[in-house]
Amino acid sequence: MRWAVARTADTVSRVATDWFADGAATYDEDAADTFDPAVLDPAVDVLAELAGGGPALELGVGTGRVALPLARRGLHVHGIDLSGPMLDQLRAKPGASDVAVTTGDMATTRVPGTFALVYLVRNTIMNLTTQDAQVDCFGNAAAHLAPGGRFVVEVMVPQLQRLPPGETARPFLVRPGRLGFDEYDLATQHLVSHHYWVEDGEARALSIPFRYVWPAELDLMARLAGMSLEDRWAGWNRSPFTADSPSHVSVWRRGG
Repeated sequence: MRWAVARTADTVSRVATDWFADGAATYDEDAADTFDPAVLDPAVDVLAELAGGGPALELGVGTGRVALPLARRGLHVHGIDLSGPMLDQLRAKPGASDVAVTTGDMATTRVPGTFALVYLVRNTIMNLTTQDAQVDCFGNAAAHLAPGGRFVVEVMVPQLQRLPPGETARPFLVRPGRLGFDEYDLATQHLVSHHYWVEDGEARALSIPFRYVWPAELDLMARLAGMSLEDRWAGWNRSPFTADSPSHVSVWRRGG
């Protein structure tokens, strides 16, 4: 089986339709490393602290990897996701009744109420493949926040410094039976993540479009939405963010 996703999709909708419809059933298994308590618990700890006991909204909630443990800590959690199959996986899990879910585009979908925390993890902001959609997402997050509420984004830093002159792709995964390459378009800030693997003797491939985004660009999006940067770390352990950090966790706060 071969999946193909258009490189210039305007929003995450094509990804949700073409990828998650087929991959939702095995998504947790494929991303098993992100469920490791050593990886997941620090993220949940930080988000629970930032919520301060108030309600939280996850944009791109998926199968509930983060939302469910937050709900187990007593937080009211609501999740938005465009993929029905991913939400079906969430609904089948223990404790799912404690997480309210809404099917919709995280850049535009509104849900009732206001939240102390809105968060978006694991590069999901890049699933919105235009700058306009990313700006809309920040505006949507701010519209859901109570005054003083926080918006948290976990996302990679584009690894352009690792590209040799004239080249556009770099590997992110090389192991027996599995290869992964990120292909960069420097003129448009588009990135296509190519995955190749062998399963049951059959070669498979998946190409997913993203739009990479710089920390300073995210800060401007936040400012346009009435939020200001409060913290930026290299990871959930709150280590300092530096020029060498491959990713960051950023916290913006909505004004009163």
